Amino acid sequence: MDTTATALTFREAVDTDVDALVGLVESAYRGDSSRAGWTTEADILQGQRTDPEGVLEIVKSPDGKVLVAERAGRIVACCQLEHRGEHAYFGMFAVSPTEQGSGLGRTVLTRAEQLARETWGATEMHMTVISVREELIAWYERRGYRRTGRMTPFPYGDERFGIPQRDDLQFELLVKELA
Repeated sequence: MDTTATALTFREAVDTDVDALVGLVESAYRGDSSRAGWTTEADILQGQRTDPEGVLEIVKSPDGKVLVAERAGRIVACCQLEHRGEHAYFGMFAVSPTEQGSGLGRTVLTRAEQLARETWGATEMHMTVISVREELIAWYERRGYRRTGRMTPFPYGDERFGIPQRDDLQFELLVKELA
């Protein structure tokens, strides 16, 4: 399918999107399907990345929203945006493995930054990335994010976030000033 010929539309996720969102996030990060793209975590984490209850909580959050990108009625990307005072938090970012490398991720990130500025007046975007994901961090750096060196521990023992395959996982805070 020529994805460039099919219009991309954005909207806010609703409750009935939860199963599709969980499927998208899982396919982008875990298991063999994630290996079709470049952002897989399959070698460092097994098990689930998220679950319907967690995604529904994010969709219903009064302080945030889940941005959905659709092509031909199919959700092909998503991200979480949360208002946290002067800054917005960016998370649960997923692009269908078959669309990774097409520029879709860059388009979704740009739209998310624009929404955070326009909706909440956010002056910065914050996100956390597993610190060993060097290729992914480099991708964000090329889009203006900077590493802060501020780390938080990975939730070892909580299988809702996956089953770690190594013992050195932690999250690093990345920050971008929003013009």
